[in-house]
Amino acid sequence: MATESIIPDWPVPPGVHAFVTTRALGDVKSEEGRLRFRALLPAEPVWLRQVHGADVVNAASAAVGTAADASFANEKNIVCTVMVADCMPVLLADERGMAVGIAHAGWRGLCAGAIEATIAAMGAPASGILAWLGPAIGPDAYEIGEEVRAAFVDREARAAAAFQPTRPGHWNLDLYTVARQRLAAQGVTRVFGGGFCTASDSARFFSYRRDKTSERMAAAIWISG
Repeated sequence: MATESIIPDWPVPPGVHAFVTTRALGDVKSEEGRLRFRALLPAEPVWLRQVHGADVVNAASAAVGTAADASFANEKNIVCTVMVADCMPVLLADERGMAVGIAHAGWRGLCAGAIEATIAAMGAPASGILAWLGPAIGPDAYEIGEEVRAAFVDREARAAAAFQPTRPGHWNLDLYTVARQRLAAQGVTRVFGGGFCTASDSARFFSYRRDKTSERMAAAIWISG
């Protein structure tokens, strides 16, 4: 699994397992990619129909293809899964190993509160939750327009720290900074990961913005049985 995935380096309980695939595993939207991904899991992954929102579902009872961008599980061998190719996968785990969650967090999901909604759905004290920020487009490669900046800053002024001006009416957005701000506001202080850039690291990652293709990686988290 070493070349086909990235395993988070975070101090979760032994029963919590997680990883994010790389392009070496293949496109998880393809049949071959899904078979290779499934071979690394204890059960069928719970695939969502991601719509760049903030809805969260219980992965144990969600129907296949449910429209949502986040899921949680408090049962064993329920594999919470999201697909990514520039948007950030945010993995969450209760320090007791009683609950896990995952959010597909591009700018729309972050702005809409996907992280906050996932934490709330997990039903664990925020102070006891650990977070890992997976591969996403980095702050030097993610140029957005003034309307995106306004959507964040109008909601929370301190989000301005996540934006750097590039040219008139345009900014580079640091998704990792926003995620850390949102997690801290919820009381989640143990945050790991970050520092990836899917757009600039073509050897490891698919990137929609770089390649304009439908190829995707997958992130998964579950509690072992």
